[in-house]
Amino acid sequence: MKLSTKGRYGVRLMADLGLYFEQSPILLKDIAARQDISEKYLWQLIPPLKSAGLIISVRGAHGGYKLAKSPSQITLKDIVLVLEKPICFAECVNAPSLCGRSGNCIFREIWGEITQNMLSTLESFTLEKIIEKHQRKTKVATYHI
Repeated sequence: MKLSTKGRYGVRLMADLGLYFEQSPILLKDIAARQDISEKYLWQLIPPLKSAGLIISVRGAHGGYKLAKSPSQITLKDIVLVLEKPICFAECVNAPSLCGRSGNCIFREIWGEITQNMLSTLESFTLEKIIEKHQRKTKVATYHI
C-alpha cells in the first residue's frame, strides 16, 4: 500500500494543528507556509476531516482551524481512514467478490493479516506521539563553556 499525497498532506496538516493545539485557531495559509503545501490543496482536505469530527472551524477575526480533540485522542489511523478509503493490502481483502478464488485462497488470509497489522500500527501513533518526535528532532542542543 502506498499512501497518497492526500493522506501524507492530511497527516502533516493535522500534526501542524496539533503543534498549536493549546493556542488560538490557525489560519490555513499559515499551515500551508509552514508545511510547504499549497493552500488550495489543503482546502480540499478540510471537508472530510471536518465531517469526520477531527477538526473544527472557528469563524471571525480570530478564526481558523483547530483540532476537535486532544492530539492524544487522534491516531494516524483516524486520519488515514478518512483520506485513504479503503485501506487494504490487496483489493480482495475488502471485496472478496473481485476474485473467484477468494473463498479458499490462503493469500487473501495473509493479505488480511498484513492489512490488520498496518491498521494496528497506524492506530499506535497518536498526533501527540508524532508531535513529541517532531520536538525531539528539532530541538537544538546548546552548549555552555
